[in-house]
Amino acid sequence: MGLIDDAKDVAETAGRKVKEGFEDAKDRIGDKVDEVKADANVKKAEAEKERVEKRNELKEQLRGE
Repeated sequence: MGLIDDAKDVAETAGRKVKEGFEDAKDRIGDKVDEVKADANVKKAEAEKERVEKRNELKEQLRGE
């Protein structure tokens, strides 16, 4: 009985570690996806800012000349 109980404990521990490893990997992937999305949003906002600045510069030039 002791050997069977030991094997059962080892199997449960291994299963728990696999599950924890999977959950950690899933969390890391989710974090990376969030990071990439945030970077894309920042780049989009910067491009929009530059576009508006250029448009305003052109309008100023047209008004001044």
